[in-house]
Amino acid sequence: MKKLTLTSALSGLIWLSLPSMAHIEQSEPFQSLRQSYFALLGMTFAPMGDMVKGKIEWDDDRFSSWANDLHHVAQVGVERGFAPGSEQGTTRAKPEIWSNMTDFQSKLEDFRAAAAKLAEIAAQGDSAASREQFIATGGTCKACHDEYKSKDYLY
Repeated sequence: MKKLTLTSALSGLIWLSLPSMAHIEQSEPFQSLRQSYFALLGMTFAPMGDMVKGKIEWDDDRFSSWANDLHHVAQVGVERGFAPGSEQGTTRAKPEIWSNMTDFQSKLEDFRAAAAKLAEIAAQGDSAASREQFIATGGTCKACHDEYKSKDYLY
């Protein structure tokens, strides 16, 4: 019975991973990694923003869950997606990232720290403090976007 359960679990994991593998553009895997990472961040961050703005009803538990997700997604090693030469191709990443990697990395670490703090504060259930930290976390995103993200795809 244990063998059947393990086989079923492994089969399920392989089946579930197929859509994520299908997203990888084989000719631009580094760009695909970056785009997937930032899409996950956006899909996690956006509903919190809607809650902060009052577009959806505030729910401490849901906000905390999303903040925790954001914290965990932020920890993924997206840096490997900025390998030398990957500034070419379909990307919104400005070439300045590669010429100023130390600053880019510093901004990424600021974001990760802010996301961790957001998860910690949100877990306490203080909506005012959560809103304040959400805005601070968004500021770390903006700091990087202002300098390193093009509004349009670069080729």
